[in-house]
Amino acid sequence: MPTPYGSRGGMAFSADELRVLRRALAIALQPEPVTPPGPLGPDRAEEVQDCFRLAEAVDEAVREGGRLRAFLLDELARYRAALPGAAVGYLEQLEAALAAGYEPLPEDLAALRALCRATVSDGEAARRRALLGHCERLAERCVRARLAT
Repeated sequence: MPTPYGSRGGMAFSADELRVLRRALAIALQPEPVTPPGPLGPDRAEEVQDCFRLAEAVDEAVREGGRLRAFLLDELARYRAALPGAAVGYLEQLEAALAAGYEPLPEDLAALRALCRATVSDGEAARRRALLGHCERLAERCVRARLAT
């Protein structure tokens, strides 16, 4: 599953985009300006256009990542709203979200507490309690961080 819940998600670049990115980074890291005075030659003009196209592709990837993140967060909320019948799917979605940096909401904690009260196998009960404990620690850390700022 992709990691669009948090800021840790990655994005893939094509070989051409990587070439342009490497060149742009090399230009940016040079201590002296690389553009001589006067008009750009055809090779430099093409490099500039490549950089603009790469910037557009990165912007689109970021927008798409945002759309995917919003969709998956909505999906998590839908599973949570369908509890207890959607417990398996909700727990899977929540675990994936947490692995991607999602900060559990109070609704998640309430849902997990309710799921922990349900009658399930010992292994599933232990899994749910462990997930609840993990979410409570994350939520507490988030609250402490907000209070510190």
